[in-house]
Amino acid sequence: MNFAKRYTVGGSPKATPPTLTMLALLAFAIGCASDPGADSALKVTAAPSSCEIAVTSYGSGDTEMDKRIRVTQERVARSEKPAHLIEHLGWLYVAKARSTSDPGFWRLAGEAADCIETKTPGSAAALLLKGHVLHNLHQFHEAEAVARQLIARREAPFDYGLLGDSLMELGRLDEAADAYQSMMDLKPSLHSYSRASHLRWLKGDLEGAIEAMEMAAGAASPRDPGAAAWVYTRLANYRLQAGEFDRGLDAATMALSLQPDFPAAFVAKGRVLLARGETKAAAETLERAVSLSPATESLWALADVLRDLGRTEEAAQRERQLERDGPSDDPRTLSLYLATRGLGDGRSVELARREMKNRADVFTHDALAWALHQNGQSDLATDVMQRALREHTEDARLFLHAGAIAAERGMKDDASGWLRLAEKSRQTLLPSEQKYLVALSASLQASPPSP
Repeated sequence: MNFAKRYTVGGSPKATPPTLTMLALLAFAIGCASDPGADSALKVTAAPSSCEIAVTSYGSGDTEMDKRIRVTQERVARSEKPAHLIEHLGWLYVAKARSTSDPGFWRLAGEAADCIETKTPGSAAALLLKGHVLHNLHQFHEAEAVARQLIARREAPFDYGLLGDSLMELGRLDEAADAYQSMMDLKPSLHSYSRASHLRWLKGDLEGAIEAMEMAAGAASPRDPGAAAWVYTRLANYRLQAGEFDRGLDAATMALSLQPDFPAAFVAKGRVLLARGETKAAAETLERAVSLSPATESLWALADVLRDLGRTEEAAQRERQLERDGPSDDPRTLSLYLATRGLGDGRSVELARREMKNRADVFTHDALAWALHQNGQSDLATDVMQRALREHTEDARLFLHAGAIAAERGMKDDASGWLRLAEKSRQTLLPSEQKYLVALSASLQASPPSP
């Protein structure tokens, strides 16, 4: 195992870890333990403990969150009874993971949970932290099991939140709604309002989603700017879909005032700028998002906008990057990208099927349907697409894919209906998808009516 590669993380590409020497020594020790030819004086019998990893593995970022993490690590090192401090450290890693989209911080949060468990066996605090890590590493079945174990023991609000989050990703929205309602009944808060908002959006209620997210924003606390920034970012995306570009830009700007280096907020701002016709500014904003966190979805959006600007070499570079990192970072989005670009050879189907083993929500069904369609299996794609549409989620990409699949099968009236729905929120599509929508709609209008 390459210890340093797996656990050394940082929120800034310019950051250099202050504990690099310690990490290198630990990695060297592990290598010696597995190498029978190494000097016997250097041999060790065990890998570093979860507590050692949680407390020593960190980069030298200079944000307020970075400082809080380092201070907490120092307090843990000095404490004789550090379990509570390690729990706090674990949740700081969670906040850092959410603000940077760096999966390494989720792994550090997991090590903190394991550390708590070694010091206080059976700890509910360790279990909740571990459940959130499992969920965010896309181990949704495992996260559901943890949530149910917690609820059987204590029924705290965040236990139901974890359960609802896991069920939502598994495509079981009605069960997720029950879990979120229990969370709301126990404690109305930013966290329960925002979950209710997203569920409303998935059920096709954009107006209700905006209303609930506004309530979440109203419940935000200056003591948790990361959560507030996440809420305003979601609100920006909803405003974009509603065609309220100025209000969407205001929401994204508010998110960035709360969390200046929040990649998701830069993506939301870039998408709103794109919808306003400010393509060059959108590209600059998306570049900033990618510099902070080169997520597959962000790379795709940036590459698409760069192509729209005629900067094809830069776009190709970003596309190579997303194809290289996408299988591990976000196989579902990579599947969508490959299918949309017409890059066949079955990779898009394989990636979507792999993702389906972990999650079965409407967007994973959409990815699989789109991949099947682009690989010449439109009959099978039709059945899968129906499952993607079952919750009545209002999403232009879903509607565009449904229209294309119906058109391929000669179902002109159905195709036209789906494309009209896609047209209503075309501003949420990438430039190439918008062009495809226009071309497909024109093709259908020019074709003879269905028999």
